Order: sequence, then structure tokens, then C-alpha cells
Amino acid sequence: MPAKVVYNLNESSQKTTIMDKVTNPTVKVLATGDKFVAKQMQGKAGYLLPKHLANVESVIFIHEGECILNINEEDKILKPGDAFIIPPNIKHHFKAITDFKGIHMMPKEIKFQFFE
Repeated sequence: MPAKVVYNLNESSQKTTIMDKVTNPTVKVLATGDKFVAKQMQGKAGYLLPKHLANVESVIFIHEGECILNINEEDKILKPGDAFIIPPNIKHHFKAITDFKGIHMMPKEIKFQFFE
């Protein structure tokens, strides 16, 4: 299957190739408390991260780069400073437009289910 091309409509009008191959993000624990954990999630330009859902609500905050959150079959472009509350039990995945880093804040009891 060929790669998909996404046009990044910023000042430079560059295009970014999004690969169809699923690649796991790099994840690093930043902080833990009694009930919550904050993890840094990062991916390289062109990465397609695994489709998944979680049993509880969580928050993603993008602090570097750009990505696309595909949720409910709709694409939402997330840029530095953007946050999105991900509802429970909704399949979603991320596509990296550029190298990106996000902070994923979630309850410690979160359970993930991954899909092909």
C-alpha cells in the first residue's frame, strides 16, 4: 500500500509523507502521583502510531511539533499549545506530521486496548 501525503498548510507549504507502517511512540514517565501519571509521548515525522482505546478519559497536550489525532473517523490537527480530552472507550490514533512531543495525562488505573 502506498504512503499517504498530507499537506501541511503553514507558511512554508511543505508536504509530509505519512507512512502506513504502524510504529510505537517513544514514551517516558515524567511524573506520578497517588492517582495520576504524566507521560511524554513522542514520534518522528511520518510515524503512524497504533490505534487504541482506553477505559478512562485522558488528556493529551502537544508541546512540540504537529500531529494528527484521528478520533471518531475525524482528523484533528494538534499543534504546540493544543490539548485534547480523549473520551473513554473511543478508538483513536496519532499520525506525526513533524517530529512531535506531547504530554499524556491519565489516571494510574488506565487500561489500554490496541488494534491492528
